[in-house]
Amino acid sequence: MSAELVKGTLERAKPYAAVILLQLGFSITPIVTKSSLNQGMSQHVLVVYRHAVAAVFIAPFAMIFEWKGRPNMTTSVFLKIMLLALLEPVIDQNLYYTGMKYTTATFAAAMMNVIPAFAFLMAWSLRLEKVDLRSIRSQAKIIGTLVTVGGAMLMTLVKGPVIGLPWTKATENSSQLASGIAGEDPVKGGLMIVAGCSCWASFIILQAITLKSYPAKLSLTVLICLMGSLQGTIVALAMDRLNQAAWSLKPDVKLGAVLYNGIVSSGVAYYIQGIVMPIKGPVFVTAFSPLSMVVVAILGSFTLHEIMYLGRVIGALVIVVGLYLVLWGKSKDEPPETLPVEQVKGQVSQKCDVVDA
Repeated sequence: MSAELVKGTLERAKPYAAVILLQLGFSITPIVTKSSLNQGMSQHVLVVYRHAVAAVFIAPFAMIFEWKGRPNMTTSVFLKIMLLALLEPVIDQNLYYTGMKYTTATFAAAMMNVIPAFAFLMAWSLRLEKVDLRSIRSQAKIIGTLVTVGGAMLMTLVKGPVIGLPWTKATENSSQLASGIAGEDPVKGGLMIVAGCSCWASFIILQAITLKSYPAKLSLTVLICLMGSLQGTIVALAMDRLNQAAWSLKPDVKLGAVLYNGIVSSGVAYYIQGIVMPIKGPVFVTAFSPLSMVVVAILGSFTLHEIMYLGRVIGALVIVVGLYLVLWGKSKDEPPETLPVEQVKGQVSQKCDVVDA
């Protein structure tokens, strides 16, 4: 095998490796987040601290690598950044964390698989996605969207019998079973998570649009996180104005959740998405989300002693089937417009080297 062929294969594999690593990073997020919420962490304060940490972490890289190549800030780009910060760091994460308080980490991770279906519907409504009802690929995307939504409803409304796992002893320990059910409201929590997912899907589409006029990915990440932290502060002050203790942090699981979510789930995640989307498109970024769901289910049952129910497992599988119907239909479309090959290769190599560092 020639050196050029090996090099080309590695270049093509980089987006896949980046997205897989992204999903593995996401799989830890619900675990540390649920642990911190169980310890009394305010979800609104967590949103503020998370994005403040992300902005501080990414800012030095933006100053070093994009000092000269950063495009001028325009009113249009600034308004898009403000909307991006409102959609994902503020609305989505406040709803997602609140919904997680009423459910489990595994439930929340599984519901995130509805995002590609929502992204397809929004892209269709904005005429960013071409749909021909006579073509099989368009029919697959529409059916997949309906199946995905149906799976989300199944997870929310149908619990089913308990799946007894040896390490949780869910069927043998009645007190643990009661504690797993107490405080849960899957309908309320599910609706909040679904609403948050719709904001996340909107964020992904708007991020892809914004990158065309402001391609400085590191700087864009910093600005989104900074604006998200400022806007989130207003929400947190309104929701937790009588609880000053909610803002205090100690070296415990709460601080760990802030640091991990800020550095990995916001800072690195937004940046990797910005690298991959111009090459593979926004739907590709969400294609590997079931990987995160499986890891969360395993870790959640071990670390949080979460009880698994047959109805929710079936609902999660239905969501995955719908997801891949959407992705199969999307794969049959024409590839999105990309940069010239040589420019893409140079950009990917440079950006992925920054992430590796």
